[in-house]
Amino acid sequence: MKIFKDRKNLQREISSTKAISFVPTMGGLHKGHISLIKKSKKTKLKTLVSIFVNPKQFNEKKDFKSYPRNQKKDLKILKNLKVDYLYLPSIKDIYGFKPKKKVFLDKFSKQLCGKYRKGHFPGVLNVVNRFLDIIKPKKLFMGKKDFQQLYLVKKHIIKRKINTKIVECETIREKNGVACSSRNYRLNLRDKKVASKIYFYFKKIKQKFNYYNPNLLKKEIIKLGADKIDYIQFYNIKDFKRSKKFNKYTRIFIAYYLNKVRLIDNI
Repeated sequence: MKIFKDRKNLQREISSTKAISFVPTMGGLHKGHISLIKKSKKTKLKTLVSIFVNPKQFNEKKDFKSYPRNQKKDLKILKNLKVDYLYLPSIKDIYGFKPKKKVFLDKFSKQLCGKYRKGHFPGVLNVVNRFLDIIKPKKLFMGKKDFQQLYLVKKHIIKRKINTKIVECETIREKNGVACSSRNYRLNLRDKKVASKIYFYFKKIKQKFNYYNPNLLKKEIIKLGADKIDYIQFYNIKDFKRSKKFNKYTRIFIAYYLNKVRLIDNI
């Protein structure tokens, strides 16, 4: 595995490579990341992984500073997976140039997480746009856990006619049903049990009912142990319109807090 901290050195290295398969991460690697990387390697393209905790997508400095980081452990995982390239840029390396494409931010960015985390999605799209400019990957691997992020990146790529294909990957879950996330490292045993109960509650709701009452659902989630709820919304992922009745395209989108840790999921 070759490690690069400077974008120009990385570009020189990969300029002769026919095609790159790219897996962007913020580190704190878990089973979800590992699944993305394994899928990337199956393409037989050269796999490039980035680790960069992007300050521009955090609303609070405390959240940015407390984001789980364990580079030593991450490097060991990536070496075992036989990743071809690792990009470990500094803030200056990522933001020290003007990208060729302007960020396109779809109106859906103002819903769900965008409503509660001002500046989050402009920050996400900004950094993704820069990575795409630097690496020019043939394929970009992203998970469906961050469904809204996936949707917005896809819209940006289409609108700006960027020659990169997004490979959408299913959410990887722990045995207790909780979606794998770097933030899970900050949960204690009690929090993990509550998160598990919340996941199975929503799974049951989706299987047994075809209508929901938002206020009733919020009360039930608080009863199960959530400290605070940002949203519980039902969307038809075919047209991304909100719905109160279920069909095969309906997904439940949730964001809630456990012990000051914000968790998101879609079921």
